[in-house]
Amino acid sequence: MNATDIFLELNEKVKFDFEKNPFWWDGYGSFWVVIGAVLTQNTAWSGVERSLLNLKNYGVTTLEDFGGLSEFRLAELIAPSGFYNVKAKRLALLTKSIFDKFGDFENFKKKVSRGWLLKQNGLGFESADSILCYACEREVMVVDAYTNRYLKALDFEFESYDETAEWLSGFEREVVWERVKRCSDAELYARFHGLFVEFAKANRPKRASHTTRRAKIPDVEVEVLSDTATDVSKNKPKNSVKKRERERKEKKDAECLF
Repeated sequence: MNATDIFLELNEKVKFDFEKNPFWWDGYGSFWVVIGAVLTQNTAWSGVERSLLNLKNYGVTTLEDFGGLSEFRLAELIAPSGFYNVKAKRLALLTKSIFDKFGDFENFKKKVSRGWLLKQNGLGFESADSILCYACEREVMVVDAYTNRYLKALDFEFESYDETAEWLSGFEREVVWERVKRCSDAELYARFHGLFVEFAKANRPKRASHTTRRAKIPDVEVEVLSDTATDVSKNKPKNSVKKRERERKEKKDAECLF
């Protein structure tokens, strides 16, 4: 199996309306992608959507509007995305850097380089390439955790992010065009990455139901909710565990008396 096979296989499996949104990412070519690329770090996209809606409801319509927000107000508006204080600081610095270097968003789209983006605080390969592909409309293949997970399931492993992106970019255009449509590499790369994400979303493991199971901790049993991420110690205080151990010891000592 090669990159072409993977593209066509995903294109068959994924149910997404590329006729309505050929570039997959909502807001393609706009400053909203830059904001979304930072907000989506370490969080679910549903939280990003709520944050973006908050910003729009607050009256943000341009990057200039966004840059005019105080860090405190920005943090409040993007709270659904998690890590909001860190992300607010990163976005404020990035927006200021864009204006200082490029003057406005349109000039940024035309002139920004991958190297410049990677020098900005909080932007890694995935975030930088997402901005280039979906905000700046460049011919760039984005690689994310969903992509790597899919490839690993097929026994493909690469040495680096760039090696993975290069291999995926090698799909045969003529073959893909026959099944999709004749279009630019920018659209094909955007679609290919989107296919990985949509496939992962459609096939994510189901969360456990709200039932309890018994989890063993050396010689001690405690109740744990199956769908919570809290530490066991929060479900059963340490003193109750100690009490149970003490009661067992006392019972054992009592048995030794007879």
